[in-house]
Amino acid sequence: MKPREGLYYLLTLPSVYRLFRTIVRGEACRIYISEYVRPVPGEKVLDIGCGPGDILENLPDVDYLGFDINPKYVEAAQKRFGRRGRFFCGDVGLTAIDQEAATFDLVLATGVLHHLDDERAFSLFNLARRALKPGARLVTYDGCFVAGQSKLARFVVSRDRGQYVRESAAYAKLAAQVFPQVRSFVRHDLLRIPYTHVILQCGTVGSFSSGCTLPRRSETQLPSATDGL
Repeated sequence: MKPREGLYYLLTLPSVYRLFRTIVRGEACRIYISEYVRPVPGEKVLDIGCGPGDILENLPDVDYLGFDINPKYVEAAQKRFGRRGRFFCGDVGLTAIDQEAATFDLVLATGVLHHLDDERAFSLFNLARRALKPGARLVTYDGCFVAGQSKLARFVVSRDRGQYVRESAAYAKLAAQVFPQVRSFVRHDLLRIPYTHVILQCGTVGSFSSGCTLPRRSETQLPSATDGL
């Protein structure tokens, strides 16, 4: 087994994954939740690629449904957070939420898109769009490449176990094929190691009110597919 493959395998184990995240993430989760996700108590939340469910540590009391392709993660999530949410094992290309379509206030895909090729990423955006109520929002968070990125950050991002790390604009263009409103935010300061993230806020008319305060970092507002992308 190659060393890189060995590390990737270890990260499929919930205990190792949690330890790794604790070491490198710093204030990333708190900032991501407070500045970009902005959950409201009582909201219905769908978490795509929920991992071991650790995001629940930073969420208020919400109606939570999470799924992940890794059964070990799902088992760990059920053991630790079973009283706070529902969990099941599933893949974005196969999971159907027909019985709960158009009932979610918020969909999350945290660190998921860079593991998916364009076809499966498109499936994720479609799944999220079907799940959301009118005016609700999807928030995603992934490693990315971007102009002006430090050489060290670009190298570290390139070694991510996700095989589909993209330029920041490429994520937003994929989202814009499904969502008429896409906001893109690039951050270089969320981890204790050099790393660049792109955070997308995706929605429909009414998802982002004109009086809504934006996160501190500058945003890029992309046109939707209907505007000629």
